[in-house]
Amino acid sequence: MKRISLEELLRSMSGMSYPEQYRKIRDMLDREKIRPVRASGTNGKKPALYREYWVEREEKDYHLLEEELKFKMSPAISVDYYLKHPDVYEEDREAVLRLNEYLLKKKNLLKVSESVNERSFEIWGQEKFLSRGAGRKILKRCHIPEELLNMYATSEPFSYFTRSSDTPQNILILENKDTFYSMRRFLLEGRERILGMKTGTLIYGAGKRVLRSFQDFTLCAEPYMKEKRNRFWYFGDMDYEGIGIYENLAELVSPEMEILPFVPAYQAMLNKAGKTENLPVTKEQQNRNIRQSFFSHFEKDAAERMTKILEAQRYIPQEILNIQDFEKEEAEDAV
Repeated sequence: MKRISLEELLRSMSGMSYPEQYRKIRDMLDREKIRPVRASGTNGKKPALYREYWVEREEKDYHLLEEELKFKMSPAISVDYYLKHPDVYEEDREAVLRLNEYLLKKKNLLKVSESVNERSFEIWGQEKFLSRGAGRKILKRCHIPEELLNMYATSEPFSYFTRSSDTPQNILILENKDTFYSMRRFLLEGRERILGMKTGTLIYGAGKRVLRSFQDFTLCAEPYMKEKRNRFWYFGDMDYEGIGIYENLAELVSPEMEILPFVPAYQAMLNKAGKTENLPVTKEQQNRNIRQSFFSHFEKDAAERMTKILEAQRYIPQEILNIQDFEKEEAEDAV
């Protein structure tokens, strides 16, 4: 039984007069289609009606939907969940049928990898159905792994500057935009070396966004960037967050694509910071859970100096270096 108000009952009788509504309610009471909730009191009219009623729930017949699930679905779709919850299938039916038709008639299209939004439109006619709609819920209920749809997530393509596409070359990934622009300007002025290292390409990592960008590196990078003999270097803020970004990035990429800290730049930061009276205070919200893999690439003295700065709740921003500093340090060519 379902408890509803008198107002809900009368909604379908809005065109009737009150006496007609009263007779209709009385008829439903006499046929035991509804029962009054006496504790709810009456509506104060004459003749009076109770304010709330118990209504007998109608049992829906899902026989045809169950037959559809059992005999018309692709073998790739598991129907177990929907057979146990036919009311949910009734709600999802249109989306499930579109998926079913695709798997039955267009499965050959899955041989070619597509972006999530492209695949979503191809199946449901809605490009955001998988990323923002009920698409992933439908797949879960149908026990279809996303891998079956052969699709890839997309991220904002990373910004980069190419001085030379010759290979092998050194590719330098930079955390912050100002340093990217300054180094780009430095190379555009005709230089080949940054802090002594011959540099072919600069990549703007945009902080933590670099982690998402490099997940798709093999898809969005230029062919010359994927040359196996290239070497990758990272340079960011000397703080917990910047070090954490490097360590996560170094773990994210494949073993064949090693990324190392650009030691000459960090050393230049330390040297310049030694002449600065007050370094900025570390932001409180930074995640301080860094590992030791970053420091293992430095001389013991430099690693200790950096550790002391962090422990004093200070940091060195990447922007401590400017275009005037990029020629002052020497480094051996890496490739």
